[in-house]
Amino acid sequence: MFGRLANRLRSRNVFVVVGLALVAGLAAGLVAWGGFDVTTAATSSNAFCTSCHEMDANAQEYERTVHYLNTFGVRADCADCHVPKPFFQRAVHMVVALRDVAGHITGIIDTPAKFEAHKKLMAERVWAEMEGDDSTGCRSCHSYGAMDFAKQPQAASMTMHPAMEAGKTCIACHKGIVHDLP
Repeated sequence: MFGRLANRLRSRNVFVVVGLALVAGLAAGLVAWGGFDVTTAATSSNAFCTSCHEMDANAQEYERTVHYLNTFGVRADCADCHVPKPFFQRAVHMVVALRDVAGHITGIIDTPAKFEAHKKLMAERVWAEMEGDDSTGCRSCHSYGAMDFAKQPQAASMTMHPAMEAGKTCIACHKGIVHDLP
């Protein structure tokens, strides 16, 4: 039995078929990965995120914050906070985010009033996700190690330093910093 298998593996045709299958699989994987990256880039833009009319209030809340307009000209986009950077976390996030798209299509959150009625539940989901990943979105720009506590306002320094020592995550204290609390 093993002798026949060994003879087949020595055959040129098997190597050609296996080689072509590997190349085709690699090419298909690269195309799928690239397609996913292009799709997530397009669906993670501020223009896409705020394209539904029920998101107008969220867009207005965001545009009133230092994350949108500040003296340094640095802007955090929706995806900076809401879409994880690592590939597998991003893939899971995008699948879970389809729930919001389905909510829009099925009429659950398709008006500003309906969105507002569900805002607390949706905010709690986002907060739980941010707690779970140690506020990775926040930490892509902010880090305790880069903070100069001496240059912070006294109240901020007195709060941030102990939070750092306790290992608190950003969202534990900063709910409502970009979007109004529900």
